[in-house]
Amino acid sequence: MTRELAAGLMLALLVVALLLAWWGWRHRVGRHRDLPELLASSEVSVRPERVHSLLYVATTQSDAPLERIARRPLAFRARVNLGSGPDGLWLDIAGEDEVFIPSAQLIAVGRATWTIDRVVDSDGLIFVRWQWGEREVDSYFRSVDFPAEDVQRAVEVALSNDTKEDA
Repeated sequence: MTRELAAGLMLALLVVALLLAWWGWRHRVGRHRDLPELLASSEVSVRPERVHSLLYVATTQSDAPLERIARRPLAFRARVNLGSGPDGLWLDIAGEDEVFIPSAQLIAVGRATWTIDRVVDSDGLIFVRWQWGEREVDSYFRSVDFPAEDVQRAVEVALSNDTKEDA
């Protein structure tokens, strides 16, 4: 009878742990309900000039770098085709609809060594700071097949286009 009791207790603890994880994720998603839907790339008539195959790592609030944004399509780490051009950025994340971030929303691009749960070699991550609704966020990408400098320069094209339009 002791073995059955221990197995039942372990099963009950597993169910409680899974329920708590589910509740925690739902709570995190709820904190980001104010974020507007991203523009579907199908609603944009222009297409990217360059596309890089990267790893999408995370999107965080720029003032809270340990606060992962849990909003689709940017909630989970995945492969991404990052398109860039003077009009903005296209994010085609595996398993999600392709979205477009206009150059007017882009703030900065740079290099980083860490984010949330990922530490890489020096300047191994590329971050893009942009405005999502009322929040300033940083999206992190890891380049595997392309030199990170090439990806950063491609994103800078969208940033410089926005600067020229404002001048």
